Amino acid sequence: MSAEATNPAVSPAPAPPAAHRRKGRPRIDLRRLGRAALLGPATRDRLPDAISHVAEAHRAHHPDADLEPLRRAYVLAESSHRGQMRKSGEPYITHPLAVTLILAELGAETTTLTASLLHDTVEDTDVTLDQVREQFGEEVRYLVDGVTKLEKVDYGAAAESETFRKMLVATGNDVRVMSIKLADRLHNMRTLGVMRPEKQERIAKVTRDVLIPLAERLGVQALKTELEDLVFAILHPEEYAHTRGLIADNAARESDPLAEIAEDVRGVLREAGIQAEVLIRPRHFVSLHRVSRKRGQLRGTDFGRLLVLVNEDADCYAVLGELHTCLTPVVSEFKDFIAVPKFNLYQSLHTAVARDDGQVAEVLIRTHQMHKVAEAGVVALGNPYAAPAEDQTDGERADGERVDPTRPGWLSRLLDWQQAAPDADMFWSTLREDLAQDREITVFRPDGGTLGLPEGASCVDAAYAQYGEDAHACIGARVNGRLATLSTVLRDGDTVQLLMGQDPASEPSREWLEHAHTPAARIAIQRWLATHPSTAADEPDALDAERKDGAPAPRPTHDEPAAPSDTANAVVVADQPDANVRLAGCCTPVPPDEVTGFAVRGGVVTVHRVECAAVTRMKGLGRAEIAVHWGDTTEFRVTLVAESFQRPHLLADLTEAIALEGVAIVSATVEPPTQQRVRHTYTVQLPDAALLPNLMRAMRDVAGVYDVARPQHQAAAQ
Repeated sequence: MSAEATNPAVSPAPAPPAAHRRKGRPRIDLRRLGRAALLGPATRDRLPDAISHVAEAHRAHHPDADLEPLRRAYVLAESSHRGQMRKSGEPYITHPLAVTLILAELGAETTTLTASLLHDTVEDTDVTLDQVREQFGEEVRYLVDGVTKLEKVDYGAAAESETFRKMLVATGNDVRVMSIKLADRLHNMRTLGVMRPEKQERIAKVTRDVLIPLAERLGVQALKTELEDLVFAILHPEEYAHTRGLIADNAARESDPLAEIAEDVRGVLREAGIQAEVLIRPRHFVSLHRVSRKRGQLRGTDFGRLLVLVNEDADCYAVLGELHTCLTPVVSEFKDFIAVPKFNLYQSLHTAVARDDGQVAEVLIRTHQMHKVAEAGVVALGNPYAAPAEDQTDGERADGERVDPTRPGWLSRLLDWQQAAPDADMFWSTLREDLAQDREITVFRPDGGTLGLPEGASCVDAAYAQYGEDAHACIGARVNGRLATLSTVLRDGDTVQLLMGQDPASEPSREWLEHAHTPAARIAIQRWLATHPSTAADEPDALDAERKDGAPAPRPTHDEPAAPSDTANAVVVADQPDANVRLAGCCTPVPPDEVTGFAVRGGVVTVHRVECAAVTRMKGLGRAEIAVHWGDTTEFRVTLVAESFQRPHLLADLTEAIALEGVAIVSATVEPPTQQRVRHTYTVQLPDAALLPNLMRAMRDVAGVYDVARPQHQAAAQ
């Protein structure tokens, strides 16, 4: 059986906190309904009693829903599973019924509920996917097939990287598959009690490491929080028992400061004429455990938060204004997730208000629709295949193509990662790293757009989030208007402008991996490195000679590359006309420099300025020179070093001076300042070598710059 379960009565985990239950709907006795279902088939034209509670929950969200597919799906599921029992002795049909009820209460549409009722039939009965397609259509078949594949992922060795990659990618095309899987896991976790402890622990760890983070990223908070509590009870029973005791002790107190503050908030909003519903949201066990570890001694207001529900977006800000005017706000706690929604579709205003006795209550302000999405995430977004309403244009692109509402940004990025990852192991390890990131920041682009990044992300991550693999050409960034290195760690609310070079053949640096935290950045860099093995063996022997002779070796960096071999048409090699010519990176010669050449490994001839220290070194080693001279090509690449006094905006002024000369920056580095002096190194592409003197003069004219020169490697002491 795919759904392993036991008697809920002996489950070690708690029932969900009261705030998470639907008001006015008692808990359904699914065991009784399941046994009743065995007494015989339902009347063909009547909705079976066993799914009347599912229909009721479904109609609460979708009043006009057609219930006929649910009736037919239940009849097929019940007849197919008839005679199968769960490990607790319950009729097996109770499991798909429970999973479907979970989704119905979250607001899932009819197709999802139909597939949920059938989700174990193909794996556990004689029903085939072709039968599902014939009776319920291609959508339901696709969803059932996706859930069936996912069942093979979570247990034992089947959770290998390649298996998980294939299965998760298969579900990524329709996130409703994952919604069913999460509800399926929730019911199994609720009924995990009499399994062997080691099996409970194994299933709980997979739930913790994979499914809970997925629920978070899909915005299904109602499932995520209950799964967290169930896992907490199994993996950390002592901490769970302690937290449960704290909740019991707080419930026994005579006064409830959170309820008192809630009443104050209601009074403030009544006087302001704002129609709002003010609720107390008790913290779930894991949330309270985290707060207790952070603060130590808990206050009465730490056991929950206030939730204010209003009708319109503008009402949210009106509530915020009244609370901050009439009560004492804790300004550091304010966050606006309405203007900038979180990556998982979540929207709310967060703030906190304080009483004179030091009690601080956190307040969440959102509309009813925002609350629905906050609880149910992608489950609440409906059917991606349904045509949008005639008067609704938000669901369409400019070209008329429908936007798939079940493909939030994170899931779309996940599909891109798996396609870009060179192998399954890299995809799996990168995905696990991303799932471990439970906090996100939002940074702003100069054009007004935003980027959602994990906490601790750097400018490297921002570059790949905005430009994809074109970020290989990134040469720097401005953070909040000031120039910054690509390794700079970004903070929530920063404005980031990425500076891009003009060379389409730009290469990422291996060092960027040390500063890359997002899968998009790490996979793109690793993919490039895997397909471009190091060419160090083809570099000039002069550098090897210097190293052997004791001279300090120059530190190779991405930002000071040797000129590529496609500049060979700029040089005529008199003695070896068929040789591959490369301009040396150590001195980057350009016309009208006097140049000479030396043969190196791989049949390459490197061209140096005659005054280059490498030339002196190789002559001293008896290396034969090869005569070279400049050809007719005027476009060249050159490296320049600007020595300057440290001052704000220096890099911005230098890059502007270079741009005004009509010169493209290929790469740039800024060394850490020493004694208030700083060195900037630029590799630039000159459309005409004759521009070099003017360029160097323009750079010297920048305030604070006292020298601009071509780089030279110093010869070793004799």
